[in-house]
Amino acid sequence: MERFIIDGNRDLNGTIYVSGAKNAVLPAMSACLLTKGKSVLHNVPDLIDIKTMSHLLRIIGARVDYENGSMSIDSRDVCFSEAPYELVNKMRASIYVLGPLLARLKKARVSFPGGCAIGTRPIDLHLQAMETLGAEISVDYGYINAKVKELKGADIYFTKSSVGATINTLMAAVLAKGKTRIFNAAMEPEVDSTINLLNKMGAKINGRGTTTLEIEGVEELIPIEMNMIPDRIEAGTFLIAGALSKNPVTVDNCEPAHLNAVLEKLRECGCELEIEDKAITVIPPFSLKPINLITLPYPGFPTDLQAQFTVLMSLAEGVSFIEDTIFPERYMHIAELDRLGANIKIERNIAAVKGVKELNGAEVMATDLRASAALVLAGMVAKGTTIVSRIYHIDRGYEHIETKLNSIGAKITRVEA
Repeated sequence: MERFIIDGNRDLNGTIYVSGAKNAVLPAMSACLLTKGKSVLHNVPDLIDIKTMSHLLRIIGARVDYENGSMSIDSRDVCFSEAPYELVNKMRASIYVLGPLLARLKKARVSFPGGCAIGTRPIDLHLQAMETLGAEISVDYGYINAKVKELKGADIYFTKSSVGATINTLMAAVLAKGKTRIFNAAMEPEVDSTINLLNKMGAKINGRGTTTLEIEGVEELIPIEMNMIPDRIEAGTFLIAGALSKNPVTVDNCEPAHLNAVLEKLRECGCELEIEDKAITVIPPFSLKPINLITLPYPGFPTDLQAQFTVLMSLAEGVSFIEDTIFPERYMHIAELDRLGANIKIERNIAAVKGVKELNGAEVMATDLRASAALVLAGMVAKGTTIVSRIYHIDRGYEHIETKLNSIGAKITRVEA
């Protein structure tokens, strides 16, 4: 098992580049199952989750090839309708094959998904949507069994905003007979990216960028070639790294419009920002101001940057309050940050972060993907050496993070534990 050894208290300076968005690529890979031919996706990051999804698609019958950031998926021979536990338990996004398999093969057997342990993330909205479209759903031995004679368009009302359920429903509805309307649909950029991809394949989806989507079912879709959007969470993580430094850091190959809530909070805590077409330069303040932060569905502040921003506020001059309304249990990084000298208390789902003058290196353990990134950021600014174990979490969502951060002045070494 690998770990990071981080030589801390180093200033960052320079330009760091953002990879393609994992959370856009994974549903795009699943959407390729809806066509009978070879699609090509560009700007695909080299990540464990991408490899896991590739294995899953191969089991289903697709041919998947990856080289230099481009992935080809030939789905003409897709015939197997089961997503086995051995793969699905590693990655929650495996549930994305449910909608395409129902639409393409009229049946699916998908293991309940796994992934990061950051609290309950039920898939009931996915299942309710498939049932509303006409599927028969049953559960046995940890597997979801779904079958349908013909998917039929319907009105679907989500009781809460869900990126996964919105995308899965879109992928099922594009080949359903008649019109489907999704109410309270998620508006995240990854949803928009999926809509763009499906429409390029020949789907008829209206309402992109709103909470109401209308899908007119079509008889078939065609293979496509498409560039994936940049990863807004990786970009946000690097912006926070720049805010923790003493020198300006430029985050390139990003989409500033996807980061408005994050940029607002960086300004609020004292950072100056220079924004160009695809690049953002963060100029850190002499001293960080404390702020209050609440995570919300897009376009609100993303829960996937809550842990990283907590690190930033742990060095602010005063007390900040951080509330995660998306995953109220997503605070497992707090105990590890306290080991580095942070002063953070939790009551219910609100973290009170009292800024300290400095953090000090220690041995810490990553508990999930975003907590891993937070611990790396903390280790980079802490005095002395920090050792982060269980870094396989970070490899699920950040492409060669130590190489990228080292290129702007960090000193992070990957070693076998």
